[in-house]
Amino acid sequence: MKKILITGGAGFIGAHVVRLFVNQYPKYQIYNMDALTYAGNLENLTDIENEPNYTFLKGDITDENFIHQIFEHYNFTDVIHLAAESHVDRSIHDPLAFAKTNILGTMILLNAFKSLWGNSWESHRFYHVSTDEVYGTLGEDGLFLETTPYDPNSPYSASKASSDHFVRAYGETYGLPYVISNCSNNYGPNQFPEKLIPLFINNILEKKPLPVYGDGNYTRDWLYVVDHARAIDMVFHQGKNHETYNIGGFNEWKNIDLVKELCKQMDQKMGQSEGTSSNLITFVKDRPGHDLRYAIDASKIQNNLGWTPSVIFEEGLSKTIDWYLKNTSWLEHVRSGSYKNYKKNK
Repeated sequence: MKKILITGGAGFIGAHVVRLFVNQYPKYQIYNMDALTYAGNLENLTDIENEPNYTFLKGDITDENFIHQIFEHYNFTDVIHLAAESHVDRSIHDPLAFAKTNILGTMILLNAFKSLWGNSWESHRFYHVSTDEVYGTLGEDGLFLETTPYDPNSPYSASKASSDHFVRAYGETYGLPYVISNCSNNYGPNQFPEKLIPLFINNILEKKPLPVYGDGNYTRDWLYVVDHARAIDMVFHQGKNHETYNIGGFNEWKNIDLVKELCKQMDQKMGQSEGTSSNLITFVKDRPGHDLRYAIDASKIQNNLGWTPSVIFEEGLSKTIDWYLKNTSWLEHVRSGSYKNYKKNK
């Protein structure tokens, strides 16, 4: 029986992965470990928290003693590692926190996994979930391939690039059976409202300004989080050891065009006249080291594993907006901080 440790499982992407694995694989035991920092929210998982194959473990991946203790106690057969500091703006203000969590935390997990299974790697896997930002920035043309050289430009992307390198080094040095995936920008339900789409949904609801960096022409590829969870499932079960898979949504949008589409859909769904929300757009000073364009070539996972995104961006955005409008209590709990009271009882 597989006993899978999923780190960061109370976060945005992690919660969707935990939910999929708990529901899809009732014979697996799924252990969700999260430090429950500001972005960890157990209200993301109320629908599966009482399932018999689900266990929540409160802990920090940088706590070496705790990590080794739970590996020895539970004998995790596999790890899906999503826990990370991930907000670029926060990394600019506190880069050491990103180095500690994303680099040291990953190494502590690797060491614990190696200590447990290093004499017999068969039927075990360490899956490291990373980001397309490790590749740096693109001009108007081109796509990120799995073989694109790393060229990170922010403390966040540098910390993730370093953790990727350590995972590969453990594979080469110790034979650790790993897979890595690098994903594009995720969006969808349960995303903490510091990221662009939920932040702007919240600001429109509160009639606050919509701050757009620079001229708004920064371009990103957008991946619906449910599709990302499906891709992680496929890579975990079907991917080849020591391989990397890029996961993208085939949905490139300039920030300003995305915001205008969001404003248009919000006006329609809220019964407002067109242009009401777009009047809130405010251009603000650019952030340091802002990458111009990210774009993923996801043909490898598409051709080798048969994964394709299920929704185009406009449809996924509509689903996302509908979720936030129907779950205003979740958003209010995050805004007020009361979601922290829920996790204290767990």
